Amino acid sequence: MRVEKLTTQFQEALAEAQSLALGRDNPYIEPLHLLAAMLRLDGPKALLARAGVNAGGLLSSVQGALKRLPQVQGTGGEIQFSRELGNLLNLTEKEATRRGD
Repeated sequence: MRVEKLTTQFQEALAEAQSLALGRDNPYIEPLHLLAAMLRLDGPKALLARAGVNAGGLLSSVQGALKRLPQVQGTGGEIQFSRELGNLLNLTEKEATRRGD
């Protein structure tokens, strides 16, 4: 994944997801971290609202799921994408390439 090809807002969401994972002592940055970070941004919230999704309710559910993720101590601040998030980002990049983005 080439971060420089991502929108500024998505880069901010990835950074926020990393902060969430670190702050919660999670061993990896999971798709849930990224979803929680994106739900805090105005653009995705507005898009979801237009689709009839209750973004506030979704964020509450995601925060509950985040509490159930495993925690570790003593990682030294190093954290990486989980396999699931890495796969999602790779598939996203592949689709963007296919569409000429």
